[in-house]
Amino acid sequence: MEQNTGKTHAIRALIELRKRILSGELSGGMRLFEVPLAEQLKISRTPVREALLRLAEEGLLERVRSGGFVVRTFRFNDVIDAIELRGVMEGTAARLAAERGVAPAMLARMQSIVASLDECFGPAPGDVDFDGYRELNGLFHKELAALSGSDIVQREVERATRLPFASPSAFLQERADVLVFRRSLNTAQEQHRAIVSAISNREGFRAEALAREHARAARRNLEYVINEDRSLIEHLPGLALVL
Repeated sequence: MEQNTGKTHAIRALIELRKRILSGELSGGMRLFEVPLAEQLKISRTPVREALLRLAEEGLLERVRSGGFVVRTFRFNDVIDAIELRGVMEGTAARLAAERGVAPAMLARMQSIVASLDECFGPAPGDVDFDGYRELNGLFHKELAALSGSDIVQREVERATRLPFASPSAFLQERADVLVFRRSLNTAQEQHRAIVSAISNREGFRAEALAREHARAARRNLEYVINEDRSLIEHLPGLALVL
């Protein structure tokens, strides 16, 4: 029972600390220590230590030789590379799914998710049920990784998506609910449909190319914020981690 409780606390600490880092509450360069964090989270040091080690593995923290951890900062190119890496891994997942074949039930589930995403769109560009789309989009990408039938590919996709702004939902947070991102969702939905179609038709090369191009939407959104409209930075607190 104690072991299960410790695991639960470690997961809660991991989720909470990751959220604080990506929101900018724990800013780049900030030093973190187990004892104060354990007191803040009202849990013991052991699950906090496990969470910090996990976040270091994910690349969000760096260990300090003298003790503790430091929240990492990221160069713009680091984020671009992370997005590209996710695209490569999701492309691999899509190709493997097409080449190996997908069970009818799993394919039907993906088609159902795409159909539900269609229902999030209204008649005008930018007219989107944002909350519904965000939830279903996350589900689509999770299921896409699973279609590969490879635990290794799934694990690497998950690892890449945890880096700042590499996630499929990086620009779908509530505070990023702005028209320029809403309009881009129509194109993204067309790509969702095309990816599933390519997998269904056993077109491995096409499925891979579509998935890789789909991931680049996050890159275009980031470049828009940095190069075209820096006023949006206040809507994306995690950009505090990006130099």
